[in-house]
Amino acid sequence: MTARQAAPDPVTDSVMVSEVDDWLVSIAPTLLAYFVRRVVSAEDAADLLGETLLQLWRRADALLDDPHDARMYAFGVARNVLRGHRRTNQRRSALAGRLRSELSSVDEVAHPADERVMDLRAALDRLKPIDQEILRLVHWDGLSLVETATVIGMREATVRSRYHRVRARLRQQLE
Repeated sequence: MTARQAAPDPVTDSVMVSEVDDWLVSIAPTLLAYFVRRVVSAEDAADLLGETLLQLWRRADALLDDPHDARMYAFGVARNVLRGHRRTNQRRSALAGRLRSELSSVDEVAHPADERVMDLRAALDRLKPIDQEILRLVHWDGLSLVETATVIGMREATVRSRYHRVRARLRQQLE
């Protein structure tokens, strides 16, 4: 501790914490109403309120000087949190739109609906989940057996032997 810093006073600090807690509890319903009127879901409003209260708590030293100023400051923080929420939703919607457009343009070759593909999918579903994942990583995602072993977290030799056994089993099921 430097000579300029005063030692924290536990009594004063606990009084301040109590005052800030009381003030946050008193303003929370007002802020929640602010968010409920501006967002679609009550869950979003509650999340936004939580974020706002957290930010207000972090700046507790600026809250208790003047009640009117503290209230205006709280609404300013709430407005900024809401703006951030809206920006996030806009980015998410834009990304979802781009993904929808990309996925809708995927060629039918990637997902043919013929009987052979349906038989293959049914045969895959009968395999153990780990064996399904090995086959999908190798054949659908183009990974090598070494890369597949790394992704799955198994020894390369184990993946290699499972891969060869499951291919033989799958071939037998499809004949």
